[in-house]
Amino acid sequence: MKAIWNNEILAESDKTVVVEGNHYFPEDAVNKEFFRESETHTVCHWKGTASYYDVVANGETNKDAAWFYPTPKAAAKEIENYVAFWNGVEVVA
Repeated sequence: MKAIWNNEILAESDKTVVVEGNHYFPEDAVNKEFFRESETHTVCHWKGTASYYDVVANGETNKDAAWFYPTPKAAAKEIENYVAFWNGVEVVA
């Protein structure tokens, strides 16, 4: 799987975990040069608190386009520190 935005490969892995239709990429599969920490956090009742990254590629910023669970609840341990995408980021095989 590949996560692509603004003509850049943000992440690539054959070991994604699919949860609620989203592909979560392992931390070591993410090209961190395109990520900037965001102050945004959301709460999922069964996964826990998510933290977000802004994605920056080719001079453009996609705010909060990636998220991860640094300390998920027990039911979501398999995605701890895995990164998922939305907001225009294309995830393709």
